[in-house]
Amino acid sequence: MLEVELKAKVDKESIGDKLLEEGAIFVRQERQIDTYFSHPCWNFKLRDEVLRVRQAGNVFYLTFKGPRIDNETKTREEIEVEVKGDIFSLLDALGFMPSKKVIKQRKIYQWQDLILSLDEVENLGSFLEIEAKRMEDKDKILNFFNRLGIKNSSLIKKSYLELIKEEGEKNE
Repeated sequence: MLEVELKAKVDKESIGDKLLEEGAIFVRQERQIDTYFSHPCWNFKLRDEVLRVRQAGNVFYLTFKGPRIDNETKTREEIEVEVKGDIFSLLDALGFMPSKKVIKQRKIYQWQDLILSLDEVENLGSFLEIEAKRMEDKDKILNFFNRLGIKNSSLIKKSYLELIKEEGEKNE
């Protein structure tokens, strides 16, 4: 499956109301803990790939994200399967090591076929992430940000993991 997304840093107090004004429908709120993995025989960063386990409540998802395939958005192949919590033991037995965690409170909205995630990311701040599953929806994502008054120059193609690593480097 394809994942096409962009995000922007936002003021969480006002953006939720704007989403509803634009016709977005609130779906749910959840705490997500994303654990990213490294492996001694596979350089995910060099290959622009990601292996992650996401815990959302009591549900776990193992996700592989392939290299980016678009310069304007963060678009990549995404393979995600629901797994049990003992996936961590399996990954450990195969030599995968947890490398970083991203913890966030996420409010999920739907607008047409776009998924809108209003995220409060630990040690990073508030963001709106808009995601689609088809490359044809890239313009729809850009237009929705514009409808919210968020300029294209403010849009972020980096992942939360990349942003957190950059913040850590600034504070060293």
